[in-house]
Amino acid sequence: MSHFNSIIGQSPALESLIRSAKMVAATDVTVLLQGETGTGKEIFANAIQKASARTDQAFITLNCAALPESLIESELFGHKKGSFTGATASTQGLFKAADGGTLFLDEINSLPYTIQAKLLRFLESGECLAIGDTKPYHVDVRIIAATNTDLLKLVTAKEFRSDLYYRLNVVPLELPSLSQRSDDIEALISHFMNMMANTHGMDSTKFSKAALKVLKAYPWPGNIRELRNLCERLSILMAGETIELEHLPQEYINPCSSSNMPLLLPERGIELDALEANFIHQALNRTKGNRSKTAKLLGLTRDTLIYRMQKHGFH
Repeated sequence: MSHFNSIIGQSPALESLIRSAKMVAATDVTVLLQGETGTGKEIFANAIQKASARTDQAFITLNCAALPESLIESELFGHKKGSFTGATASTQGLFKAADGGTLFLDEINSLPYTIQAKLLRFLESGECLAIGDTKPYHVDVRIIAATNTDLLKLVTAKEFRSDLYYRLNVVPLELPSLSQRSDDIEALISHFMNMMANTHGMDSTKFSKAALKVLKAYPWPGNIRELRNLCERLSILMAGETIELEHLPQEYINPCSSSNMPLLLPERGIELDALEANFIHQALNRTKGNRSKTAKLLGLTRDTLIYRMQKHGFH
């Protein structure tokens, strides 16, 4: 079974990415995963590792934004006992721990500038130097890096080394945002709802046709992570029930709530059916279900409104 089968979805954008990732996995080249927060960069890094010749070796993850500059060098490269205040014992560091395997550096854009030089040295020579040591050591580690930031802009701003950028950017893989793969939303929801039901020991929760249409039209600024969190919330609060439009949080029903905001066609396009269902739902709420008033509010005849309500699964 392919190690990429755990990645849910069949949209063209995702399938293209998986094809590229499979080719990359067959080599030992450095990989740079780029994409918005919550698009699944660590999942892809893990799949690349599992599909590679290093599959039985260590896969170690470090979030470069999670540690202060004073600790990250020691965490990566290790230190000798007594090399700084508090260094009561020698440590080997993540590079030695990952020897033979893969080191995934998440949020590489947050790696301190001073540490970037040591990472570049490793990428060029396989050499590492522990803090307080004078003799470098060599390790065989594949680097997969990830960023949610345009590294080239950081290079221009002199916040990221250009030589390191080009060493990392050997094979860049761009992860699509969830709004770019809206065809996958229904499959992802089904996966997450079943997963949450099993995790929490509850009956599985379903979404109505109208609710699904609205979620497919939502822009998902938090991407897959945001969708997963919504599914977990609703699976707990509405276990075993069918989620209708009125059960969705307001920000999903009406993401552009400002009345002064012009209706502009997004670059990614829209789901026109979902937009129509959304406005019908809002109008029904405003008129407390009065179909004649709802039709007037939407500029429709009552018969046309009823037809479109039936089309979208309204009761």
